[in-house]
Amino acid sequence: MKRSLILILALTLGLHSFAGNKIKYYFNRAVDNSVATGVNAVYLNNCIADTLAAYLNRAQYSIDICLYEFDSTYSYNIATVDTQFAPRVAAAINNANRRGVKIRYIYEASNTNSGLGLLDTNIHTLGSPQGSAYTIMHNKFVVIDAASPNANDPIVWTGCMNWYYEQFNWDYNNVVVLQDSLLAYAYTAEFNMMWGDTSVVPNTLTSKFGQFKTDLGMHNFTIDGHHVELYFSPSDGTDNHIQSTIESADKDLYFGVYTYTEHTDANDIMNKKDSGLTVYGIDDSYSLGDYPQTIFTPGLGANYEIYTESTDTLYHNKFLIVDPSDSCSDPMVLTGSHNWTTSANTKNDENTLIIHDDTAANLFLQYFKATFEMLGGHVTLPANNCVPLYAQDQQTLAPATLQVFPNPANGSVNIGYRLPQTAAVTIIVTNVLGQQIAMPLKEMLQSAGTHQLTINIATPGVYNIQFVTGNTVINKGIVVVE
Repeated sequence: MKRSLILILALTLGLHSFAGNKIKYYFNRAVDNSVATGVNAVYLNNCIADTLAAYLNRAQYSIDICLYEFDSTYSYNIATVDTQFAPRVAAAINNANRRGVKIRYIYEASNTNSGLGLLDTNIHTLGSPQGSAYTIMHNKFVVIDAASPNANDPIVWTGCMNWYYEQFNWDYNNVVVLQDSLLAYAYTAEFNMMWGDTSVVPNTLTSKFGQFKTDLGMHNFTIDGHHVELYFSPSDGTDNHIQSTIESADKDLYFGVYTYTEHTDANDIMNKKDSGLTVYGIDDSYSLGDYPQTIFTPGLGANYEIYTESTDTLYHNKFLIVDPSDSCSDPMVLTGSHNWTTSANTKNDENTLIIHDDTAANLFLQYFKATFEMLGGHVTLPANNCVPLYAQDQQTLAPATLQVFPNPANGSVNIGYRLPQTAAVTIIVTNVLGQQIAMPLKEMLQSAGTHQLTINIATPGVYNIQFVTGNTVINKGIVVVE
């Protein structure tokens, strides 16, 4: 089933994906471009902080920052260390504030967060409530210009990186930057739930963190022609999606995780290895002694490396690569702030992306291979035996399609869809809370071909249009503005 779905997509998008302009991936340690399949991974050597500042400097309307730790100090007593990374990021935030950009900042209150002292005093901030030492606001994301009238402006900066010298330059981290208005709205809705309001001033009476949050229902997006999934912890059952991502692998998978204690994830990975897949992994020594390492060391053997922490240097990634060597399957990357632990899944505030894209999978593979071989291991990739479809398969495999436009809309929303054969169609409209607000069609029998209907949504906000026919379910997000 999975292979057939991806072969359908191959017919529509071409057999080889390409790097678009709306998703960018950055790595702060070396990459191995020798295994690139068309696009070289980008190693930002000591300049990720400057790249972040450049994005912040582009802001015209708003910046929402949700960050576990922003520290202006550093642990090295070396004269050549450039100590101005945090001040340069803070200066970009302050400059945006002074030119009228709305700034909101959420941080983990148990941390020092000395970088906050570099910000203008009129910038509103909110520290997470400290109900339990084991519950933390662990997100690392920034949303820029989410409400811009230009759909090309909204930016989400995320990944696994905190903001201080070691994290920017020495610890092993990755960054993903996505330009998409609907994704930006989804991140903003999550931010607003923690902030307790949509205004520039937080409301601690209505703000929700950790287990008090609810699933806002915005999980599926199409960016650069690729399916992108978004999950927030603990409301969205993120570990279930980690497990389903592992279980989707057909040929090979690679993981790189800082803190790893989830038994089921480890067992799923070993089941894949035992079924004949190529499996490699890297864990930081912070997890040494935890159950996953007790089975990976004997179970994966030479395909498993432990990064031994040197002076204040961490292997801080949290990613999974699936099927980079099988472009006929569903190559994907899972990454974000979520360590593979029970606390991350059930208590902490986290965000996770799953990006279905063979180019993204290969970019992360370039990064993984360089690190694995730096640690003394060797990566041997399986052959990519993807066979192109023949033309006669196209009619048989042609899928149903859905379009929702314009987006954003001012209340009048067009829903266009194509059916490959006569079928019953249901269309459901839900709001960000997952509540049904309309059902324009319910099991209506319609002929093969293209169809279109128009619906009116009076209240501004973010909505999901769900199209159901047979075993096919397609979701599209729509933003309604005043």
